Amino acid sequence: MPKFFVSKQQIANQITILDEDAKHIKTVLRAKPGEEMTVCDGEGTDYFCKINAVAEKEILLDILEKKPCQTEPAVKITLFQGLPKADKMDMIIQKCVELGIDSIVPVVTERTIVKLDKKEPKKIQRWQKIAESAAKQSGRGKIPCIENVLSFSQAIEESKKLCSAVIPYEKELQRGIKEFVKTFSGDTLGLFIGPEGGFSLEEIQQAQKEGILPITLGKTILRTETAAIVATAILLHELE
Repeated sequence: MPKFFVSKQQIANQITILDEDAKHIKTVLRAKPGEEMTVCDGEGTDYFCKINAVAEKEILLDILEKKPCQTEPAVKITLFQGLPKADKMDMIIQKCVELGIDSIVPVVTERTIVKLDKKEPKKIQRWQKIAESAAKQSGRGKIPCIENVLSFSQAIEESKKLCSAVIPYEKELQRGIKEFVKTFSGDTLGLFIGPEGGFSLEEIQQAQKEGILPITLGKTILRTETAAIVATAILLHELE
């Protein structure tokens, strides 16, 4: 049975699952009282439960045990993703959430083609649902947040709140992820990925000036969606 997320307000002596999740449990999974399932508070705690009652619009659960979720990475990575075209962002969010990304910040760069404008709130809402679905499917202990769209300069300022940040760059030939990890210490990390066409030289220079380290992802040039997924996977593997 898949994992479900609830808010803190739904957790007391028992846990109440509402709305779409309750409907899914009742009509799709056809769960019955007595069956066991896992619920997460979205902040890293898992609750192992037994279904007490199944009603039309809510599921009541008895808590058997609670403990910290074991699936969350020790290092929290924030992905600063240059906005790509079409539906590439959907895949980037889905796969990076499955891998263990902590949060995703859409970024408008010099070479960004997509213009969200008034569509931004609906896009963010849609992307957040994709993140939630991916977190459920992969057994995450939290639902990564899809932040509001930032400019490149704003993203750099935001990255200063983290212990360090890296930016894959095709002209960086020396520092790979393994070399970076050897000197990294901390529990938060920023990862900058450019849109189609990558970052401009001026943006790379701006990032370097602010202490963001260029790294190489190998000898080939990767698509933006490939780079985001590959860099996230390798970083988490090396950091763990």
